[in-house]
Amino acid sequence: MPWARVEANVRLPLDLAGVPKHTSTPRVAEALARVGLDTFARHYPRQLSGGMRMRVSIARALVTEPTLLLMDEPFGALDEFTRNRLDAELVQLSSERGLTTIFVTHSIYEAVFLSTRVVVLAARPGRVFASLTIDEPPQRDDSFRTSRRFGDYCRELSASLSDASLPAAEARP
Repeated sequence: MPWARVEANVRLPLDLAGVPKHTSTPRVAEALARVGLDTFARHYPRQLSGGMRMRVSIARALVTEPTLLLMDEPFGALDEFTRNRLDAELVQLSSERGLTTIFVTHSIYEAVFLSTRVVVLAARPGRVFASLTIDEPPQRDDSFRTSRRFGDYCRELSASLSDASLPAAEARP
């Protein structure tokens, strides 16, 4: 809602659920603090960077205290630096809150960094083509991105994507 301040954007799902303001106000403040935007509660979205606006969206999802997050290409339009930072923040948030996250991305690197399991989908007909388990500790940092294991996972995932894009008769499951 570009016409509303950040705090109102984050409070929206609680307002829709009829949560009283005296209950929602501390939850909104906590959600904004969790994504590092507590000092921007009175700003409008147009006053924020793309990464900050994405964190407002995450805060709006977190304010309802979910156990499951569904995210469809949330960082796709962001530059690589911001995307990597938000990926790391999402890993930490998920770990702290015990969240299960289903994250759709077209980035091999992002999929490997964020996931414990990557599912590769193939088109025409739409189907699950492959699944790759990322057998690494859930808490990851930049050292994982430069590790040999990360590169191995990326190569394996890249090969699966290549196979999934072959015509159905040529692709190997």
